[in-house]
Amino acid sequence: MKSSEIRQRFLDYFKDKGHVIVPSAPMVVKDDPTLMFTNAGMNQFKDIFLGNAAITHKRVVDAQKCLRVSGKHNDLEEVGCDTYHHTMFEMLGNWSFGDYFKKEAIEYAWEFLTKEMGLSQEQLYATVFEGSKDDETESDMESFRYWQEYLPDERILFGNKKDNFWEMGEMGPCGPCSEIHIDLRPENERKLLAGRELVNKDNPLVIEIWNLVFMQYNRKADGSLEPLPNRHVDTGMGFERLCMAVQKKTSNYDTDVFVPIIDKIAELSGINYGKDEQSDVAMRVVADHLRTIAFSITDSQLPSNVKAGYVIRRILRRAVRYSYTYLNQKEPFMYQLLPVLVKVMGQHYPELEVNIDLITKVIKEEEASFLKTLDKGIKLLEKIVEKTKQENATMIPGNVAFELYDTYGFPLDLTELILREENLGVNREEFQHEMEAQKSRSRSASVVDTDDWVDLVADAVEEFVGYDYSETDVSIIRYRKVATKGKTFYQLVFNVTPFYGEGGGQVGDAGYLVGSDERIKIWDTKKENGLIVHLVDRLPKDLTQTFKAEVDYYRRTLVSNNHTATHLLHNALRKVLGEHVGQKGSFVSDEYLRFDFSHFKKVTDEELEEVASMVNAMIRSNIPLNEHRSLPMGEAKELGALAFFGEKYGEHVRVVSFGDSVELCGGLHARTTGQIGFFKIINESAVSAGVRRIEAVTADKAEEIIVNQSRMMKEVEKLFKSNRSLLENISLLLQENEDLKKELEKFAEDGVKILKEGLKNEIKTVRDVHIILKRLDTPAANVKDIAFQLRGEYEKLIFAVGGSANGKPHLTVMITNPLVQEYGLDAGKIVKTAATEIKGGGGGQAFFATAGGANSEGLNKAIEVIKTLIFEKIGQN
Repeated sequence: MKSSEIRQRFLDYFKDKGHVIVPSAPMVVKDDPTLMFTNAGMNQFKDIFLGNAAITHKRVVDAQKCLRVSGKHNDLEEVGCDTYHHTMFEMLGNWSFGDYFKKEAIEYAWEFLTKEMGLSQEQLYATVFEGSKDDETESDMESFRYWQEYLPDERILFGNKKDNFWEMGEMGPCGPCSEIHIDLRPENERKLLAGRELVNKDNPLVIEIWNLVFMQYNRKADGSLEPLPNRHVDTGMGFERLCMAVQKKTSNYDTDVFVPIIDKIAELSGINYGKDEQSDVAMRVVADHLRTIAFSITDSQLPSNVKAGYVIRRILRRAVRYSYTYLNQKEPFMYQLLPVLVKVMGQHYPELEVNIDLITKVIKEEEASFLKTLDKGIKLLEKIVEKTKQENATMIPGNVAFELYDTYGFPLDLTELILREENLGVNREEFQHEMEAQKSRSRSASVVDTDDWVDLVADAVEEFVGYDYSETDVSIIRYRKVATKGKTFYQLVFNVTPFYGEGGGQVGDAGYLVGSDERIKIWDTKKENGLIVHLVDRLPKDLTQTFKAEVDYYRRTLVSNNHTATHLLHNALRKVLGEHVGQKGSFVSDEYLRFDFSHFKKVTDEELEEVASMVNAMIRSNIPLNEHRSLPMGEAKELGALAFFGEKYGEHVRVVSFGDSVELCGGLHARTTGQIGFFKIINESAVSAGVRRIEAVTADKAEEIIVNQSRMMKEVEKLFKSNRSLLENISLLLQENEDLKKELEKFAEDGVKILKEGLKNEIKTVRDVHIILKRLDTPAANVKDIAFQLRGEYEKLIFAVGGSANGKPHLTVMITNPLVQEYGLDAGKIVKTAATEIKGGGGGQAFFATAGGANSEGLNKAIEVIKTLIFEKIGQN
């Protein structure tokens, strides 16, 4: 049974059981401050579990793209080393929201595995929660009894809180879970040792394939549990593990999910899979990480140096590192695997094929960039090796190894591999100390202490009215205290709010909460788990009164103008550059707008002018906002609304139109385009391969830039005191500057000639060796020029000059080749030794070397050092 059939049969089975098939949410999470990536199938349903969103369908089934790089069994550095853990994986899940519970969940799971998938009943085990004294919870005998209908007691095991109690986080919905494990060992091994002895013991062939979570509690901030008003079922089955079991393999990587990719890696590298453990690990790493990187790019998360982008870059660089070290790939090659990935997964995930060009360009550029970094790191390591050997040491310090890891992406094992070839090692204890210190700093920077919500109104539902109002009467229905980075503030939730919570690239509203005798500033508004939360520094004196919530209308207008401008910009870019242009990210504030889009080369000045002209034409047309607040997705697409992979859309969507600009959008907009006033592009740049960025301003900010530019031009015109145009005056000035530059170069050449002739007159001769040893305070470039001129005039010459220019000392040593060979002189070593006197460093070749430094007062001493080193070799007479 092929993997594509296994996935489809899972969806169809639960559809027949009354479940609605929903699409996978994006793997990259955008509007949840607690998550960077979807790490479980339940993430997209958090709002329902928390009671912050209405239940649309009581039964749901999906195949969800997930990413895990930390946590239980998910250390990134271990992925590829075993056969059943991954970074990106698919989670098959069925869900019940206040509908069926343990009995049906267990029944469906058993029937699907044994009848639909044909797995042997004799190889299956179930675990149930044993209870917890700390939480005062009893063992899950209800699940145990249901499992007794299908399994003998010896194959139903009790598990502890670590393995059989699932929690969303430190706070929130949670509950006991029942895991299904399968024993894939050969029959002779199963007879020797029962599988029950290996459940949850990290055996690669006795593994968990399905987890049935029964959400029935809410974990409070103080650690206590309270029953949820509605009980839910949340199940998750590892798709890759299921394929391994059904296809009777002993490794996930031996299934048709991975084999075509690994076969292509073997073809490109010329190394067969299964012949060597190190190259096998490397192939598994590349095959796994390729999927993660490709899907993240389709979700508009590009590799970068911050947050989620940093995680993706780290994963990509790990794959490059393994292919470089163990597959001998010194040039980009991972991008060549993408057509195979599309063939394997593109049918269920069409976003892969749609974005194939972008994914290819991004991966190829990232590979090339990191290979250069690796090369730099290896050269640095070679210098470290040389220094360590000179000091007769056998270990390099741990902090040096950590710098290689942190700056150049060298893991400890790669550093140790290179060092072993030189009979050297690393101080592992120091390395681990540096690693823990970094992790500690990271944890300290992100610690947030959040109290439980205090509900003032039971079962109240929040309503957003910000599309129509900027102020309204409100009541506080819940609040909580939050402490982070030494700051304490409060989150408030209203029964109704005109405040827009940050989302979709648009900043949140600010404004005031006005009570009977106080006015409290709302300094930001966020969305969290389906709630719009208003951030304030203090609580009102009387929490139960009716308040007026007032949005800062002027600020909102500026934000709305910029948001509408991004839609007009997107529309114009697609017309000018082509329909391949798609949004890859945006930021909209009251100050400016930023728009990232797919395009494979720099936008020319002429194209930018055309785009800006088109946007301003739409502004002058004063096109009114046309919106559909809640339209079925199918009807929205019929209207031509642009939807983007990487965004999460519901069954009903909001469509925003300005003329032929039609997009799905939940943000705030200008009532008419004329409200924007004027649009001006201030910068165009590259974000990464295949993604460009435009920054622009509108209204007051655009006017301010134009006024300032006009004022500056007038000031420049005054400086010339001429009747000629500004352009003519600047052209003449540039020409005069060029002429003067040529004259200065001529003077400099003449000066160098004069200096050279003066130095020739000061040459000292020791036997047949001509020596120039002098302090000369002139630029280092001039000294180098003189040295090479004299090198052509004397067969046996030692030229050693120290000097200072602009307060910076420099040393230059040039030795003609016959003297290098005859006396064993080495300019590089001489300069390196002398440079310590000027608190600097340098080097070069045996015949020529230079150094710079920071201490001009040490120049004379440095020249003396050079003199001593030279005469030690050639003698005084």
